[in-house]
Amino acid sequence: VFSPAGAFISKFGGEGAGDGQFKNPIRVAIDQEGRIIVVDSGNHRVQVFSPAGAFISKFGGAGAGDGQFKNPSRAAIDQENRIIVVDSGNHRVQVFSPAGAFISKFGGEGAGDGQFKNPIRVAIDQEGRIIVVDSGNHRVQVFSQAGAFISKFGGEGAGDGQFKNPRGVAIDQEGRIIVGDSGNSRVQVFSPAGAFISKFGTQGHENGQLYYPSSVAIDQEGRI
Repeated sequence: VFSPAGAFISKFGGEGAGDGQFKNPIRVAIDQEGRIIVVDSGNHRVQVFSPAGAFISKFGGAGAGDGQFKNPSRAAIDQENRIIVVDSGNHRVQVFSPAGAFISKFGGEGAGDGQFKNPIRVAIDQEGRIIVVDSGNHRVQVFSQAGAFISKFGGEGAGDGQFKNPRGVAIDQEGRIIVGDSGNSRVQVFSPAGAFISKFGTQGHENGQLYYPSSVAIDQEGRI
């Protein structure tokens, strides 16, 4: 944990499978109570910590049943404080209560509407819609709060609005969908309806260039 200025504050965790230990922790989310939600991907579970880093609880475990995971990759918190987890290896998204109780799931392996191939990121917009980066299908899919398919956009390619293995997504204050288009080494910006607005970045190591951008976030000033 670091201050806004980047000063070290504290740390927690360590390699292992015990409570509060990790194996390839891959993403973190903060819920409405300030709890730290960690996707402990290598242990196929999610762990919950206090704002100070004290272990509170865990849920999941390896498998394909309800509430189980295969290499989960991301968690997001919705307006009801539910924990939305991308269960990448099982090609689905699962929804849990704030206490970690299984509520529902949606998806399944495939290329049809509402299906996934290696889904990898998720974000929640201001309307409560669940935005999923369907990386293996080179697209983004939009679902209702209940997990019903609404729309999709993208497709494989390098043109405006197309993707190559996208890996990051965030929602800005205007509801725009910001996507890390990893394989094309750029970021693309879309309207809440999924219409292409703009792009920036090219492959390289100079200022303004990117190399396989894998995550994106919006700060309180709207900066990307």
